[in-house]
Amino acid sequence: MGDLELLLPGEAEVLVRGLRSFPLREMGSEGWNQQHENLEKLNMQAILDATVSQGEPIQELLVTHGKVPTLVEELIAVEMWKQKVFPVFCRVEDFKPQNTFPIYMVVHHEASIINLLETVFFHKEVCESAEDTVLDLVDYCHRKLTLLVAQSGCGGPPEGEGSQDSNPMQELQKQAELMEFEIALKALSVLRYITDCVDSLSLSTLSRMLSTHNLPCLLVELLEHSPWSRREGGKLQQFEGSRWHTVAPSEQQKLSKLDGQVWIALYNLLLSPEAQARYCLTSFAKGRLLKHLHHTGLHWTPLQLRAFLTDTLLDQLPNLAHLQSFLAHLTLTETQPPKKDLVLEQIPEIWERLERENRGKWQAIAKHQLQHVFSPSEQDLRLQARRWAETYRLDVLEAVAPERPRCAYCSAEASKRCSRCQNEWYCCRECQVKHWEKHGKTCVLAAQGDRAK
Repeated sequence: MGDLELLLPGEAEVLVRGLRSFPLREMGSEGWNQQHENLEKLNMQAILDATVSQGEPIQELLVTHGKVPTLVEELIAVEMWKQKVFPVFCRVEDFKPQNTFPIYMVVHHEASIINLLETVFFHKEVCESAEDTVLDLVDYCHRKLTLLVAQSGCGGPPEGEGSQDSNPMQELQKQAELMEFEIALKALSVLRYITDCVDSLSLSTLSRMLSTHNLPCLLVELLEHSPWSRREGGKLQQFEGSRWHTVAPSEQQKLSKLDGQVWIALYNLLLSPEAQARYCLTSFAKGRLLKHLHHTGLHWTPLQLRAFLTDTLLDQLPNLAHLQSFLAHLTLTETQPPKKDLVLEQIPEIWERLERENRGKWQAIAKHQLQHVFSPSEQDLRLQARRWAETYRLDVLEAVAPERPRCAYCSAEASKRCSRCQNEWYCCRECQVKHWEKHGKTCVLAAQGDRAK
Protein backbone atom coordinates (compact mmCIF):
# COMPACT_ATOMS: atom_id res chain seq x y z
CA MET A 1 0.00 0.00 0.00
CA GLY A 2 2.98 2.33 0.18
CA ASP A 3 4.39 4.29 3.12
CA LEU A 4 1.15 6.14 3.85
CA GLU A 5 -1.80 4.03 4.95
CA LEU A 6 -5.20 5.13 6.13
CA LEU A 7 -6.50 1.60 6.73
CA LEU A 8 -4.78 -1.63 7.56
CA PRO A 9 -5.83 -4.63 5.42
CA GLY A 10 -7.90 -6.12 8.23
CA GLU A 11 -9.65 -2.82 8.90
CA ALA A 12 -10.48 -2.36 5.23
CA GLU A 13 -12.11 -5.77 5.06
CA VAL A 14 -14.28 -5.04 8.10
CA LEU A 15 -15.47 -1.78 6.53
CA VAL A 16 -16.21 -3.40 3.17
CA ARG A 17 -18.12 -6.30 4.71
CA GLY A 18 -20.24 -3.86 6.70
CA LEU A 19 -21.45 -1.89 3.67
CA ARG A 20 -25.24 -1.98 3.31
CA SER A 21 -28.10 -0.11 1.67
CA PHE A 22 -30.03 2.48 3.68
CA PRO A 23 -33.66 3.57 3.20
CA LEU A 24 -34.00 7.19 2.09
CA ARG A 25 -35.59 8.02 5.45
CA GLU A 26 -32.39 7.01 7.28
CA MET A 27 -29.98 9.16 5.25
CA GLY A 28 -28.09 11.43 7.62
CA SER A 29 -28.80 9.18 10.63
CA GLU A 30 -26.07 8.02 12.98
CA GLY A 31 -25.68 4.65 11.27
CA TRP A 32 -25.69 6.24 7.83
CA ASN A 33 -23.06 8.79 8.93
CA GLN A 34 -20.82 6.00 10.14
CA GLN A 35 -21.05 4.27 6.77
CA HIS A 36 -20.39 7.57 4.97
CA GLU A 37 -17.21 7.99 7.00
CA ASN A 38 -16.23 4.40 6.23
CA LEU A 39 -16.80 5.00 2.52
CA GLU A 40 -14.64 8.12 2.64
CA LYS A 41 -11.83 6.10 4.23
CA LEU A 42 -12.19 3.36 1.60
CA ASN A 43 -12.26 6.03 -1.09
CA MET A 44 -9.06 7.70 0.10
CA GLN A 45 -7.30 4.36 0.59
CA ALA A 46 -8.27 3.24 -2.92
CA ILE A 47 -6.78 6.47 -4.34
CA LEU A 48 -3.60 5.97 -2.31
CA ASP A 49 -3.30 2.39 -3.56
CA ALA A 50 -3.77 3.47 -7.18
CA THR A 51 -1.29 6.35 -6.77
CA VAL A 52 1.57 4.10 -5.70
CA SER A 53 0.67 1.51 -8.39
CA GLN A 54 0.79 -1.43 -5.99
CA GLY A 55 -1.82 -4.02 -5.11
CA GLU A 56 -5.31 -2.59 -4.80
CA PRO A 57 -7.03 -4.45 -1.97
CA ILE A 58 -10.09 -2.15 -1.82
CA GLN A 59 -11.08 -3.15 -5.33
CA GLU A 60 -10.40 -6.82 -4.53
CA LEU A 61 -12.38 -6.67 -1.29
CA LEU A 62 -15.40 -5.08 -3.01
CA VAL A 63 -15.42 -7.88 -5.57
CA THR A 64 -14.79 -10.68 -3.06
CA HIS A 65 -17.62 -9.60 -0.76
CA GLY A 66 -20.05 -8.71 -3.55
CA LYS A 67 -20.42 -5.07 -2.49
CA VAL A 68 -20.31 -3.33 -5.88
CA PRO A 69 -24.12 -3.72 -6.31
CA THR A 70 -24.52 -2.17 -2.84
CA LEU A 71 -22.48 0.84 -3.90
CA VAL A 72 -24.58 1.25 -7.06
CA GLU A 73 -27.81 1.11 -5.05
CA GLU A 74 -26.53 3.66 -2.54
CA LEU A 75 -25.43 5.91 -5.41
CA ILE A 76 -28.88 5.91 -6.98
CA ALA A 77 -30.60 6.26 -3.60
CA VAL A 78 -28.71 9.44 -2.73
CA GLU A 79 -29.31 10.75 -6.27
CA MET A 80 -33.04 10.30 -5.66
CA TRP A 81 -32.80 11.90 -2.21
CA LYS A 82 -31.16 14.96 -3.77
CA GLN A 83 -33.89 15.23 -6.39
CA LYS A 84 -36.94 14.51 -4.23
CA VAL A 85 -36.15 15.37 -0.58
CA PHE A 86 -33.40 18.00 -0.59
CA PRO A 87 -35.57 20.53 -2.54
CA VAL A 88 -38.21 20.24 0.21
CA PHE A 89 -35.64 21.46 2.77
CA CYS A 90 -34.76 24.39 0.54
CA ARG A 91 -38.41 25.47 0.33
CA VAL A 92 -38.97 25.54 4.10
CA GLU A 93 -38.61 29.22 4.94
CA ASP A 94 -38.30 28.84 8.71
CA PHE A 95 -35.66 26.08 8.47
CA LYS A 96 -32.48 27.88 9.51
CA PRO A 97 -30.06 25.21 10.75
CA GLN A 98 -27.24 26.24 13.06
CA ASN A 99 -24.85 24.39 10.78
CA THR A 100 -25.55 22.96 7.30
CA PHE A 101 -22.62 20.56 7.32
CA PRO A 102 -24.72 17.49 8.28
CA ILE A 103 -26.91 18.11 5.21
CA TYR A 104 -23.83 18.80 3.11
CA MET A 105 -22.49 15.36 4.00
CA VAL A 106 -25.57 13.72 2.46
CA VAL A 107 -25.34 15.95 -0.61
CA HIS A 108 -21.65 15.06 -0.92
CA HIS A 109 -22.31 11.32 -0.50
CA GLU A 110 -23.07 10.90 -4.21
CA ALA A 111 -19.71 12.45 -5.12
CA SER A 112 -17.92 10.13 -2.68
CA ILE A 113 -19.47 6.98 -4.16
CA ILE A 114 -18.98 7.93 -7.83
CA ASN A 115 -15.37 8.83 -7.03
CA LEU A 116 -14.80 5.40 -5.48
CA LEU A 117 -16.46 3.70 -8.45
CA GLU A 118 -14.30 5.71 -10.86
CA THR A 119 -11.18 4.50 -9.03
CA VAL A 120 -12.09 0.81 -8.91
CA PHE A 121 -13.99 0.39 -12.22
CA PHE A 122 -10.67 0.62 -14.04
CA HIS A 123 -10.50 -3.11 -13.30
CA LYS A 124 -12.76 -5.26 -15.48
CA GLU A 125 -13.57 -7.69 -12.68
CA VAL A 126 -15.24 -4.84 -10.77
CA CYS A 127 -17.58 -4.13 -13.67
CA GLU A 128 -18.37 -7.84 -13.96
CA SER A 129 -19.09 -8.07 -10.24
CA ALA A 130 -21.74 -5.35 -10.57
CA GLU A 131 -23.95 -8.05 -12.13
CA ASP A 132 -27.45 -6.82 -13.02
CA THR A 133 -26.87 -3.42 -11.40
CA VAL A 134 -24.58 -2.45 -14.30
CA LEU A 135 -27.86 -1.67 -16.12
CA ASP A 136 -28.79 0.78 -13.38
CA LEU A 137 -25.30 2.28 -13.49
CA VAL A 138 -25.53 2.77 -17.27
CA ASP A 139 -28.84 4.58 -16.79
CA TYR A 140 -27.30 6.70 -14.03
CA CYS A 141 -24.38 7.71 -16.26
CA HIS A 142 -26.78 8.48 -19.12
CA ARG A 143 -28.82 10.80 -16.87
CA LYS A 144 -25.70 12.66 -15.75
CA LEU A 145 -24.24 13.06 -19.24
CA THR A 146 -27.57 14.17 -20.70
CA LEU A 147 -27.75 16.93 -18.09
CA LEU A 148 -24.13 17.83 -18.82
CA VAL A 149 -24.90 18.28 -22.53
CA ALA A 150 -28.04 20.29 -21.71
CA GLN A 151 -26.07 22.49 -19.33
CA SER A 152 -23.42 23.08 -22.01
CA GLY A 153 -26.11 24.36 -24.33
CA CYS A 154 -27.18 26.88 -21.68
CA GLY A 155 -23.80 28.51 -21.15
CA GLY A 156 -21.80 25.95 -19.19
CA PRO A 157 -21.51 24.96 -15.52
CA PRO A 158 -22.45 27.36 -12.72
CA GLU A 159 -19.72 29.55 -11.30
CA GLY A 160 -18.55 29.30 -7.72
CA GLU A 161 -19.22 32.85 -6.61
CA GLY A 162 -22.20 33.18 -4.31
CA SER A 163 -24.32 36.18 -3.44
CA GLN A 164 -23.44 38.20 -0.36
CA ASP A 165 -27.11 38.08 0.65
CA SER A 166 -27.58 34.33 0.32
CA ASN A 167 -28.47 32.31 3.42
CA PRO A 168 -26.77 29.02 4.41
CA MET A 169 -29.32 26.84 2.61
CA GLN A 170 -28.96 28.90 -0.59
CA GLU A 171 -25.20 28.51 -0.30
CA LEU A 172 -25.69 24.77 0.07
CA GLN A 173 -27.86 24.69 -3.05
CA LYS A 174 -25.08 26.46 -4.94
CA GLN A 175 -22.53 23.95 -3.70
CA ALA A 176 -24.80 21.10 -4.78
CA GLU A 177 -25.06 22.58 -8.30
CA LEU A 178 -21.29 22.87 -8.57
CA MET A 179 -20.93 19.33 -7.29
CA GLU A 180 -23.27 18.02 -10.02
CA PHE A 181 -20.81 19.15 -12.69
CA GLU A 182 -17.96 17.19 -11.12
CA ILE A 183 -20.19 14.16 -10.54
CA ALA A 184 -21.14 14.13 -14.23
CA LEU A 185 -17.46 14.15 -15.23
CA LYS A 186 -16.82 11.20 -12.90
CA ALA A 187 -19.81 9.42 -14.44
CA LEU A 188 -18.21 9.88 -17.87
CA SER A 189 -15.10 8.05 -16.68
CA VAL A 190 -17.18 5.24 -15.15
CA LEU A 191 -19.11 4.87 -18.41
CA ARG A 192 -15.87 4.64 -20.37
CA TYR A 193 -14.67 1.82 -18.07
CA ILE A 194 -17.96 0.01 -18.63
CA THR A 195 -17.41 0.21 -22.40
CA ASP A 196 -14.00 -1.41 -21.86
CA CYS A 197 -15.96 -4.51 -20.82
CA VAL A 198 -18.22 -4.52 -23.87
CA ASP A 199 -17.14 -8.07 -24.77
CA SER A 200 -18.48 -9.41 -21.47
CA LEU A 201 -21.60 -7.27 -21.01
CA SER A 202 -25.02 -8.86 -21.26
CA LEU A 203 -27.14 -8.38 -24.37
CA SER A 204 -29.56 -6.36 -22.27
CA THR A 205 -26.82 -3.95 -21.22
CA LEU A 206 -25.54 -3.57 -24.78
CA SER A 207 -29.06 -2.95 -26.03
CA ARG A 208 -29.60 -0.37 -23.29
CA MET A 209 -26.41 1.47 -24.25
CA LEU A 210 -26.78 1.32 -28.02
CA SER A 211 -30.50 1.21 -28.76
CA THR A 212 -32.32 2.72 -25.78
CA HIS A 213 -29.84 5.52 -25.03
CA ASN A 214 -27.84 5.66 -28.29
CA LEU A 215 -24.70 6.47 -26.33
CA PRO A 216 -22.46 6.98 -29.39
CA CYS A 217 -24.58 9.98 -30.41
CA LEU A 218 -24.55 11.34 -26.85
CA LEU A 219 -20.77 11.00 -26.69
CA VAL A 220 -20.22 12.95 -29.89
CA GLU A 221 -22.48 15.67 -28.48
CA LEU A 222 -20.03 15.84 -25.58
CA LEU A 223 -17.09 16.08 -27.98
CA GLU A 224 -18.78 18.96 -29.77
CA HIS A 225 -19.60 20.94 -26.61
CA SER A 226 -16.53 19.86 -24.56
CA PRO A 227 -18.05 21.24 -21.30
CA TRP A 228 -14.74 20.70 -19.47
CA SER A 229 -13.05 23.32 -21.68
CA ARG A 230 -13.75 27.03 -21.99
CA ARG A 231 -12.26 30.33 -23.12
CA GLU A 232 -11.72 33.04 -20.51
CA GLY A 233 -10.08 36.29 -21.52
CA GLY A 234 -8.82 34.71 -24.72
CA LYS A 235 -7.10 31.90 -22.78
CA LEU A 236 -8.01 28.22 -22.93
CA GLN A 237 -9.03 26.70 -19.61
CA GLN A 238 -9.72 23.06 -18.78
CA PHE A 239 -11.43 21.55 -15.74
CA GLU A 240 -9.32 19.01 -13.91
CA GLY A 241 -8.76 18.14 -10.28
CA SER A 242 -11.91 20.03 -9.19
CA ARG A 243 -10.63 23.33 -10.62
CA TRP A 244 -10.33 25.30 -13.85
CA HIS A 245 -6.74 25.55 -15.09
CA THR A 246 -5.32 27.82 -17.77
CA VAL A 247 -3.65 25.71 -20.46
CA ALA A 248 -0.30 26.98 -21.72
CA PRO A 249 -0.15 27.49 -25.53
CA SER A 250 2.47 24.73 -25.80
CA GLU A 251 0.07 22.28 -24.09
CA GLN A 252 -3.09 23.06 -26.05
CA GLN A 253 -2.58 20.24 -28.54
CA LYS A 254 -2.30 17.74 -25.71
CA LEU A 255 -5.36 15.53 -25.35
CA SER A 256 -7.16 16.18 -22.07
CA LYS A 257 -8.10 13.23 -19.89
CA LEU A 258 -11.82 13.79 -20.38
CA ASP A 259 -11.58 14.14 -24.16
CA GLY A 260 -9.58 10.92 -24.11
CA GLN A 261 -12.30 9.16 -22.13
CA VAL A 262 -14.90 10.15 -24.75
CA TRP A 263 -12.76 9.01 -27.67
CA ILE A 264 -12.00 5.65 -26.05
CA ALA A 265 -15.67 5.07 -25.19
CA LEU A 266 -16.63 5.91 -28.78
CA TYR A 267 -13.99 3.53 -30.08
CA ASN A 268 -15.32 0.73 -27.88
CA LEU A 269 -18.97 1.31 -28.83
CA LEU A 270 -18.41 1.72 -32.57
CA LEU A 271 -15.62 -0.73 -33.35
CA SER A 272 -15.90 -3.68 -30.97
CA PRO A 273 -17.44 -6.72 -32.72
CA GLU A 274 -20.04 -7.18 -29.96
CA ALA A 275 -21.25 -3.59 -30.23
CA GLN A 276 -21.20 -3.53 -34.03
CA ALA A 277 -23.44 -6.58 -34.06
CA ARG A 278 -26.00 -4.73 -31.90
CA TYR A 279 -25.75 -1.11 -33.06
CA CYS A 280 -28.23 -0.18 -35.76
CA LEU A 281 -26.74 2.57 -37.94
CA THR A 282 -29.97 4.25 -38.99
CA SER A 283 -29.94 7.37 -41.13
CA PHE A 284 -30.47 9.40 -37.93
CA ALA A 285 -27.50 7.78 -36.15
CA LYS A 286 -25.25 8.13 -39.22
CA GLY A 287 -26.20 11.77 -39.65
CA ARG A 288 -25.57 12.62 -36.02
CA LEU A 289 -22.22 10.82 -35.92
CA LEU A 290 -20.89 12.41 -39.06
CA LYS A 291 -22.27 15.85 -38.33
CA HIS A 292 -20.76 16.14 -34.88
CA LEU A 293 -17.53 14.26 -35.44
CA HIS A 294 -16.84 16.68 -38.26
CA HIS A 295 -18.34 20.12 -37.77
CA THR A 296 -16.70 23.01 -39.61
CA GLY A 297 -19.78 24.96 -40.62
CA LEU A 298 -19.40 23.46 -44.11
CA HIS A 299 -20.53 20.20 -45.67
CA TRP A 300 -18.53 17.17 -44.61
CA THR A 301 -16.42 15.03 -46.96
CA PRO A 302 -14.40 11.85 -46.31
CA LEU A 303 -11.20 13.89 -46.54
CA GLN A 304 -12.43 16.34 -43.93
CA LEU A 305 -13.46 13.53 -41.60
CA ARG A 306 -9.97 12.05 -41.71
CA ALA A 307 -8.49 15.51 -41.23
CA PHE A 308 -10.47 15.95 -37.98
CA LEU A 309 -8.50 13.07 -36.49
CA THR A 310 -5.19 14.92 -36.66
CA ASP A 311 -1.73 13.38 -36.53
CA THR A 312 -1.29 14.93 -33.09
CA LEU A 313 -4.40 13.18 -31.81
CA LEU A 314 -3.44 9.87 -33.46
CA ASP A 315 0.04 10.06 -31.93
CA GLN A 316 -1.57 10.21 -28.48
CA LEU A 317 -4.23 7.56 -29.18
CA PRO A 318 -2.93 5.42 -32.07
CA ASN A 319 -5.97 3.11 -31.99
CA LEU A 320 -8.08 5.99 -33.29
CA ALA A 321 -6.63 5.29 -36.73
CA HIS A 322 -9.14 2.41 -36.86
CA LEU A 323 -11.92 4.85 -35.97
CA GLN A 324 -10.69 7.14 -38.73
CA SER A 325 -11.02 4.30 -41.24
CA PHE A 326 -14.45 3.39 -39.88
CA LEU A 327 -15.70 6.96 -40.33
CA ALA A 328 -14.39 7.15 -43.87
CA HIS A 329 -16.15 3.87 -44.64
CA LEU A 330 -19.33 5.09 -42.93
CA THR A 331 -19.75 7.89 -45.47
CA LEU A 332 -20.16 5.23 -48.18
CA THR A 333 -22.30 2.83 -46.16
CA GLU A 334 -26.02 2.44 -46.70
CA THR A 335 -28.08 3.13 -43.61
CA GLN A 336 -30.14 0.43 -41.95
CA PRO A 337 -33.83 0.53 -41.09
CA PRO A 338 -34.60 0.32 -37.37
CA LYS A 339 -34.60 -3.26 -36.13
CA LYS A 340 -37.93 -4.69 -35.07
CA ASP A 341 -36.68 -7.85 -33.40
CA LEU A 342 -38.70 -9.11 -30.46
CA VAL A 343 -36.18 -9.35 -27.66
CA LEU A 344 -36.82 -10.09 -24.00
CA GLU A 345 -34.52 -7.80 -22.05
CA GLN A 346 -33.80 -6.95 -18.45
CA ILE A 347 -34.50 -3.41 -17.38
CA PRO A 348 -32.93 -1.33 -14.57
CA GLU A 349 -34.96 -1.67 -11.42
CA ILE A 350 -33.28 0.27 -8.57
CA TRP A 351 -34.61 3.74 -9.45
CA GLU A 352 -38.14 2.49 -10.15
CA ARG A 353 -38.19 0.38 -6.99
CA LEU A 354 -37.03 3.25 -4.77
CA GLU A 355 -39.52 5.63 -6.36
CA ARG A 356 -42.34 3.11 -5.93
CA GLU A 357 -41.45 2.51 -2.27
CA ASN A 358 -41.27 6.23 -1.44
CA ARG A 359 -43.85 7.77 -3.78
CA GLY A 360 -45.99 10.28 -1.90
CA LYS A 361 -43.65 10.19 1.12
CA TRP A 362 -41.15 12.89 0.17
CA GLN A 363 -42.67 15.53 2.47
CA ALA A 364 -42.89 13.05 5.35
CA ILE A 365 -39.27 11.97 4.88
CA ALA A 366 -38.15 15.60 4.85
CA LYS A 367 -40.19 16.40 7.99
CA HIS A 368 -38.73 13.42 9.84
CA GLN A 369 -35.16 14.35 8.88
CA LEU A 370 -35.66 18.01 9.76
CA GLN A 371 -36.81 17.07 13.25
CA HIS A 372 -34.54 14.13 14.04
CA VAL A 373 -31.47 14.31 11.80
CA PHE A 374 -30.62 17.82 10.61
CA SER A 375 -31.31 19.80 13.77
CA PRO A 376 -28.48 18.51 15.99
CA SER A 377 -27.52 20.02 19.32
CA GLU A 378 -24.25 21.87 19.89
CA GLN A 379 -22.87 18.81 21.67
CA ASP A 380 -23.82 16.53 18.77
CA LEU A 381 -22.09 18.90 16.34
CA ARG A 382 -18.92 18.87 18.44
CA LEU A 383 -18.89 15.07 18.50
CA GLN A 384 -19.48 14.93 14.77
CA ALA A 385 -16.72 17.47 14.17
CA ARG A 386 -14.33 15.23 16.08
CA ARG A 387 -15.26 12.27 13.87
CA TRP A 388 -14.82 14.36 10.72
CA ALA A 389 -11.35 15.40 11.89
CA GLU A 390 -10.45 11.73 12.42
CA THR A 391 -11.79 10.73 9.00
CA TYR A 392 -10.23 13.53 6.98
CA ARG A 393 -6.64 13.21 8.13
CA LEU A 394 -4.58 16.07 6.73
CA ASP A 395 -1.60 13.93 5.70
CA VAL A 396 -3.90 11.64 3.72
CA LEU A 397 -5.86 14.49 2.13
CA GLU A 398 -2.62 16.10 0.98
CA ALA A 399 -1.38 12.78 -0.43
CA VAL A 400 -4.52 12.23 -2.53
CA ALA A 401 -4.88 15.88 -3.59
CA PRO A 402 -4.35 16.25 -7.35
CA GLU A 403 -2.44 19.54 -6.97
CA ARG A 404 -1.02 22.05 -4.53
CA PRO A 405 -3.53 23.65 -2.11
CA ARG A 406 -5.61 26.59 -3.36
CA CYS A 407 -6.87 29.61 -1.46
CA ALA A 408 -10.42 29.05 -0.18
CA TYR A 409 -11.31 32.66 -1.06
CA CYS A 410 -9.60 33.52 -4.37
CA SER A 411 -8.40 30.08 -5.61
CA ALA A 412 -4.78 31.24 -5.99
CA GLU A 413 -2.03 28.80 -4.97
CA ALA A 414 -1.91 28.83 -1.18
CA SER A 415 0.84 28.28 1.35
CA LYS A 416 -0.86 29.30 4.64
CA ARG A 417 -3.32 27.14 6.56
CA CYS A 418 -5.99 28.27 9.03
CA SER A 419 -4.19 28.09 12.39
CA ARG A 420 -7.36 27.23 14.33
CA CYS A 421 -8.78 24.24 12.41
CA GLN A 422 -5.91 23.46 9.99
CA ASN A 423 -8.47 22.59 7.30
CA GLU A 424 -8.67 25.62 4.98
CA TRP A 425 -5.81 27.14 2.97
CA TYR A 426 -5.20 30.80 2.10
CA CYS A 427 -2.71 32.74 -0.01
CA CYS A 428 -2.65 35.73 2.34
CA ARG A 429 -4.08 37.13 5.56
CA GLU A 430 -6.47 39.44 3.67
CA CYS A 431 -8.21 36.49 1.96
CA GLN A 432 -8.53 34.67 5.26
CA VAL A 433 -10.24 37.67 6.86
CA LYS A 434 -12.64 38.05 3.93
CA HIS A 435 -13.51 34.34 4.06
CA TRP A 436 -13.99 34.19 7.84
CA GLU A 437 -17.73 35.00 7.78
CA LYS A 438 -18.32 31.85 5.70
CA HIS A 439 -15.67 29.65 7.31
CA GLY A 440 -16.01 30.76 10.94
CA LYS A 441 -18.68 28.39 12.30
CA THR A 442 -17.20 25.29 10.68
CA CYS A 443 -13.74 26.34 11.85
CA VAL A 444 -14.81 26.72 15.48
CA LEU A 445 -16.61 23.37 15.48
CA ALA A 446 -13.64 21.57 13.92
CA ALA A 447 -11.25 23.12 16.44
CA GLN A 448 -13.54 22.16 19.33
CA GLY A 449 -13.79 18.62 18.02
CA ASP A 450 -10.01 18.41 17.75
CA ARG A 451 -9.55 19.58 21.36
CA ALA A 452 -12.13 17.05 22.53
CA LYS A 453 -9.95 14.13 21.44
